[in-house]
Amino acid sequence: MRAETQNTVEKIRKSLGLLEQRLDWETAEFRLEEFNARVEDPNLWDDPAAAQKLMRERQQLVDAMETYKSIKQELADQIELIELGEMEEDDEVVSEAETALKALAETAGQKELEALLDGEADGNDTFLEINAGAGGTEACDWAAMLQRMYVRWAEKRGYEVELQSEEAGAEAGIKSCAYKISGQNAYGWLKSESGVHRLVRISPFGKGTRETSFASVWVYPVVDDNIEIEVNPADIRIDTYRSSGAGGQHVNTTDSAVRITHHPTGIVVTSSEKSQHQNRDIAMKALKSRLYQMELDRRNAAINEAHENKGSAGWGNQIRSYVLQPYQMVKDLRTNHETSDTQGVLDGDLDPFMGATLAQQVSGKSRADARED
Repeated sequence: MRAETQNTVEKIRKSLGLLEQRLDWETAEFRLEEFNARVEDPNLWDDPAAAQKLMRERQQLVDAMETYKSIKQELADQIELIELGEMEEDDEVVSEAETALKALAETAGQKELEALLDGEADGNDTFLEINAGAGGTEACDWAAMLQRMYVRWAEKRGYEVELQSEEAGAEAGIKSCAYKISGQNAYGWLKSESGVHRLVRISPFGKGTRETSFASVWVYPVVDDNIEIEVNPADIRIDTYRSSGAGGQHVNTTDSAVRITHHPTGIVVTSSEKSQHQNRDIAMKALKSRLYQMELDRRNAAINEAHENKGSAGWGNQIRSYVLQPYQMVKDLRTNHETSDTQGVLDGDLDPFMGATLAQQVSGKSRADARED
């Protein structure tokens, strides 16, 4: 076996080792038997929320076990084909098996990253907020570009995307927007996007000058029904008002907006896409999610660092730079991961950036360490 192919095999085995460790393979079969026994309980659906949670956890275990076994079996099959091809001096068989191994290494690496999404709320749905920074029209346009980027990323993954609120810019773009994104590990993937994003480009608004714009992105998990978050009614103010908008896609058209202000923390959440009753419920869930995120921040050093350093949407606080002029480059300042495919990134190709940040968080590297690599 060629040295390059042997390295690919070792890379896949390393991924399998991490998958086995995360899955706790020695106990996986026993845990599945326990799940199956509980699923057969005739009283299971007396509590629909608990039943759905149980079914979801069981399916996650089944999927993880099948993934591990599938990768392990395909690795063995391709190694056997290479050995057989080398014995019979059949270069075509060897070449096909080597190509298959490279593809398998990519798959195994992706599954390895997904296995790292084992934080308390990683599997939850998520709220995503985008706010334009200082800079007027330029910043509002940049916020709208980020809005499109994240919606495309979510849709490519098959996630459900629901607009919660939006405020249009005075001339173009948006001042702010909020989404609920639903799907397996939605929060786990998107949590690395919290921070300030910086754009450098030639102004599209007739100036012809190079402009720098900022926008902030903040991500919070949708609180699981089994997680109790207490909100003292005396600590909040609920305002109802008529929302405005010109209509059309992504623009508010209802007149039943609700705003909740949490006095102890200064958190303000809004919803203006449903009836007043629904808006109240949505806004309260968003508030609880923000409060829950604050608690997660206190317990999770990696996430805490990002939120402590978020600051204002301006110089010195950015996590990622998107340069469109005078050259093409998107670079994450935490991991140094970069690409010249700026259009691909703006079209939602964010997985490599998210994966690099996730791997860094798990390895325990600091942002300074990453910059020195």
